[in-house]
Amino acid sequence: MIHHIEINVSNLKRTVEFWSWFLEEIGYRPFQEWDGGASWKIDDMYIVFVQAEKRFLDIHFHRGRVGLNHLAFHASSRQEVDEMTHKLKEQGMPILYPDKHPFAGGKDHYAVFFEDPDRLKVELVAPAESI
Repeated sequence: MIHHIEINVSNLKRTVEFWSWFLEEIGYRPFQEWDGGASWKIDDMYIVFVQAEKRFLDIHFHRGRVGLNHLAFHASSRQEVDEMTHKLKEQGMPILYPDKHPFAGGKDHYAVFFEDPDRLKVELVAPAESI
């Protein structure tokens, strides 16, 4: 089991605005907050977002480079995926792979894919038994 994930971000304020509503919608709760970061927790696992130092902001994140590709979260059902898709659209966030949604991950993979402010791909996926 993962203890925590820490992600450096280009703009902490923008990142917190994005991630706070999403994580809290899927059951995470605010955990820590300080000038340079914030975290959300569920059970014994937490996700931390930290403002990257200015000297490291010249190269932007790209999921195709070596390192993290995306974060995938469990949804409780297809309905939760559909509700989140609606909320994302209401907030003006583009859905990735719209021509294949909600089966962009394959015919047995019901999910919504989108990006955070730094273009980190995020996925919310329904359990296989609900498909």
